[in-house]
Amino acid sequence: MSIASFVTPTSSTPSEPRTVVVLVGSLRRDSVNRRLARLIARHAPDGVDVDVVDDLDRLPFYNEDLDTDTDRGAAVEELRGRVGAAQAVLLVTPEYNGGLPAVLKNAIDWLSRPYGAGAFTGLPVGVIGAALSRHAGVWARAEARKALGIAGGTVVEEADLGIRTGEFDEDSDELARNLAATVSALLPAVAAAR
Repeated sequence: MSIASFVTPTSSTPSEPRTVVVLVGSLRRDSVNRRLARLIARHAPDGVDVDVVDDLDRLPFYNEDLDTDTDRGAAVEELRGRVGAAQAVLLVTPEYNGGLPAVLKNAIDWLSRPYGAGAFTGLPVGVIGAALSRHAGVWARAEARKALGIAGGTVVEEADLGIRTGEFDEDSDELARNLAATVSALLPAVAAAR
């Protein structure tokens, strides 16, 4: 698999497992946001597979001239396929200079095409993230929700969590509960959206 993935094992349930794709906006190997994405996979509710995509830098910058069957490349095709096959999407984003990282915005641009029928169309989407700011990245999360809604996603306002990086604790039971609740907030909309 060319784009990195961590998938949580699921317990056997009578219904088919639901997949939440997690797009990570940080490229640093051991960033808090990458660690946060791995925690989501570890604390996902039963019956939910979490597919973490944390190497979005493999995507070329969006260019409509490249968005053809022969030119867009394997990384774009794979990402579109994974998101298109999921039942929900969760973005995990830092905040860079008060906004969304370019790598995550670029992924949203690729996934929003073709217009009106992109991979996000009808999917429940949420945004969480860790940031240095005292507001825990509220501007980046708001910018992400706006872009996701325009890209065709169904923004689930309750699937929103901001963490100050200085207060990040991987062993926190409260954080584990909040992450599970955030993923669960996406699930009631799954049946209606797909």
